[in-house]
Amino acid sequence: MSATRKPVRIAMWSGPRNISTAMMRAWENRGDCAVSDEPLYAHYLDHTGLDHPARDEVIADGQTDWRRVVDDLLGPVPGGAPVWYQKHMTHHLLPHIDHGWIAGLRNVLLIRDPQQVVASYVKSRATVTAQDIGLPQQVELYEALAAGGQAPPVIDAGDFLRAPEAHLRALCDWLGIDFTARMLHWPKGRRDSDGIWAPHWYAQVWESTGFEVPAEKAVVLDGIPAQVAEQCRPHYERLHALRLRADAVAG
Repeated sequence: MSATRKPVRIAMWSGPRNISTAMMRAWENRGDCAVSDEPLYAHYLDHTGLDHPARDEVIADGQTDWRRVVDDLLGPVPGGAPVWYQKHMTHHLLPHIDHGWIAGLRNVLLIRDPQQVVASYVKSRATVTAQDIGLPQQVELYEALAAGGQAPPVIDAGDFLRAPEAHLRALCDWLGIDFTARMLHWPKGRRDSDGIWAPHWYAQVWESTGFEVPAEKAVVLDGIPAQVAEQCRPHYERLHALRLRADAVAG
């Protein structure tokens, strides 16, 4: 990448309990890429008053003014890196936050079957709503970007894990940057770039050294979790129909 070329700012928008942290590992391991871990999280917790693990630490460590967060995300790249991967949660895009700045990024949506997401989410949280999962917000974001002529690629986590290299090659091609096999594997352990909340959520990623195809497990939900998964199903299917197809990226 030439010294005069603008940095590539990648915004990966997902919901919780996805493969977003593993994806962040892949990009950070490139060697030419800065990463940011959920930069709007502190504002989200401060504004909503929600009680998440390490809530006080997240707020104290982060930036609670969303406008300043946006200024940072559009400002100088950390370390002057030519690529900047920004890991975002769509539920952090609260209604009062202006979305105009998002068009200044190269946006990608990362989705996962809501049945799997909810089942994982309720292992760590006592309650869950459709808004917590982020799929309704992902559809809203997709439609807004598409209306502006910037329809983002959609990656399904299940498809991705069955063909990570093909998906990453396709994504790098879309971004106009070189793929490197370093994106497929990384050393175990925590990173300085991990959010301060990492000890509560990232244990599995800390033990990982690459993308792994998960064992197929039947998920049975009942009560409110089942209702939430069902509420999110149409949103997931809407985006799933638009996903990068494994056969296409492999071709």
